Amino acid sequence: MTTAREQILAALRQGYSGRHESAAKVGAEARVARQGANLLPARARPEGRKAALSTFIAMAEEASATVARVNTMIDVPNAVADFLRNHNLPMRAALAPDPALDAARWERRKTLELRKGRAEPFDEVGISLAWKAVAETGTLVMLSGAATPTTLNFLPETEIVILPADRVVGAYEEALAPLRANGAEGRHSLPRVVNFITGPSRSADIEQTLQLGAHGPRRLHIVIVDDAAGP
Repeated sequence: MTTAREQILAALRQGYSGRHESAAKVGAEARVARQGANLLPARARPEGRKAALSTFIAMAEEASATVARVNTMIDVPNAVADFLRNHNLPMRAALAPDPALDAARWERRKTLELRKGRAEPFDEVGISLAWKAVAETGTLVMLSGAATPTTLNFLPETEIVILPADRVVGAYEEALAPLRANGAEGRHSLPRVVNFITGPSRSADIEQTLQLGAHGPRRLHIVIVDDAAGP
């Protein structure tokens, strides 16, 4: 005599075995291949790069990040130094060893003391490069890797992110599409971690009082480079 539970499990096994397996596999692979975008709000569909950038800046500042804009990568060290000086912060920072950041020619700003590599507990400031930025919510998309240590996004109290203007997209789907394409085509291995950062770290868990820096940086400063290719 079989129980109702055994009857249900037997029906499930029959439904997911035999002639149904190949059809289920084909259907699953088709859904993955389509990768169609879901319903997007109007804010995630800005018309043109200028509109996307304006929306990103507005949303990032609403989330308590600060934003500066420079013309080329050569101007980045001065913008970083100005921010540190204006906030009475040390002119020392851990810098992501990303080759793209070398175009800034950091050595020309003699007052900056930079150490390339991952952030350590004693680092007060970390500088890294954004993979993408999402206008919809003012969110930075950061990838982990040898050239982009994740510790830079969490350990220092002050995080400075360099963002080439042409990396700003409207929606999350646009930011993730290149990663999915690279993984599907085997061109690059996917990063172990993708961090979505919207403003400084914050929490209101204690007595519903907002505290910045609860689980990460208490300051987030974004330097947008209009022409990241330089002069």
